[in-house]
Amino acid sequence: MHDIDDLERRGLAGVVVASEPFAEAAEAQARALGLDVARVFTPHPIQDRTDQEMQDLADDAVEALVSALTSA
Repeated sequence: MHDIDDLERRGLAGVVVASEPFAEAAEAQARALGLDVARVFTPHPIQDRTDQEMQDLADDAVEALVSALTSA
């Protein structure tokens, strides 16, 4: 979260990407740190997925990522 905040302070758009079980923790951390950074969450688990499954997850996330990057 700090890395995305740092990038944005430098004028580079960024998005935190994590799997869904971490959504609540990411929100709490952003609130605690006073950071308003874009976040996109993917289905869980990530570990032990095949290359094709990872590609499918990425394909499914592209629209949300582009939206988060361009709506700032």
